[in-house]
Amino acid sequence: MNGNRTYGIRVEGAKYGVGFGSALAMSISYTNNHSILWAIIHGILGWLYVVYVALFG
Repeated sequence: MNGNRTYGIRVEGAKYGVGFGSALAMSISYTNNHSILWAIIHGILGWLYVVYVALFG
């Protein structure tokens, strides 16, 4: 039973991480580009865009 609880926590954590990554990417993109279309595209990419901006932005 303990193994099932750990799995559930990991799945929920992954869901929240993906959602937060998308929201963060969209806000960074809109701040940099002032374009809703680019914000949507970068929101789909999520954490990839956040890491790109952190490294090269």
